[in-house]
Amino acid sequence: MDSQELMVRAAWLYHVEGLTQAQIGERMNLTRRRVNELLAAALEQGVVRISFSSPLAENVELEAQLCDRFGLDEAVVAPTPADPAHMHAVIGRASAAFLDRLIQVRKPRSIGVGWGATLHETVKLMTGANEPEMRVRSLMGGLTRGSEINTFEIVRSFAKVLNAKCHYFAAPIYAGSEEAHDAIMAQPVFREFLRDGSNVEVSFLSAGDVTGRSLQVRYGLPPQIDIAELVAAGAVGDLLGRYLDAKGSPIDHPLNRQVISPDLVAYRGIANRILASGGPHKHAILRAALRAGLATVIVTDSESARMLLRAPDANR
Repeated sequence: MDSQELMVRAAWLYHVEGLTQAQIGERMNLTRRRVNELLAAALEQGVVRISFSSPLAENVELEAQLCDRFGLDEAVVAPTPADPAHMHAVIGRASAAFLDRLIQVRKPRSIGVGWGATLHETVKLMTGANEPEMRVRSLMGGLTRGSEINTFEIVRSFAKVLNAKCHYFAAPIYAGSEEAHDAIMAQPVFREFLRDGSNVEVSFLSAGDVTGRSLQVRYGLPPQIDIAELVAAGAVGDLLGRYLDAKGSPIDHPLNRQVISPDLVAYRGIANRILASGGPHKHAILRAALRAGLATVIVTDSESARMLLRAPDANR
């Protein structure tokens, strides 16, 4: 996030929402001195007069409305790109700025990550750090084929940019059957890894949809699974490889009993759960995840934010 956007957001929280500088610092992961500098700059540059003179103010207002509506700790709304092909890059840039500030201010000891194009874009745009005591963990099994968006590559990239310890989860995202899943999870090493994954301080995930645009649908599903049968069972998308219905509950399908990732009860135990996704194809799963309280922070685009706020079932 550039200094202009930081300035507008801090000024909005101070002058419109009435937060103190200390509260703004906590909300935005900034020092109190930095908040004071941003507020002074907003006055000097004429951003704060009687009303806000920046188009970014609309996104800041959307962020405040999302937090209020869904009980979020934080929301980051980026402008919707004119070309949908740039959505991953736009969400990734906003996510990278948010994570940079969070890591700098809060110094989490552990971060759990998923996989996908949005996370791939995010880690490319993050500022390098030196956190040798931090642990970066996979939160789910990975693809069986090589790919830059695979969980193994993603967790390695995050650990590299942060100079942190890297913990791979050397398992497929789906076992071949429920029986195979139970056999895998009977091994202490896998039970321990899922337990440690559920105990990270911060999780960073993207949600998957049920269209042909989904990398999970294209590369991650077992060959015998047709996405149409998941949709028929009520699926609107997935989180952690678990397919959810419109209320954010796991659908009743064998695939959800084959996935190798923390269950949603354990996942909710993570204090800071960042969900980064945008675009019309993600609207249904984003709405479901927010309804179910599966995120404490959302990073999305402005059109998706407006959709979430317009939805008649937006109040959980």
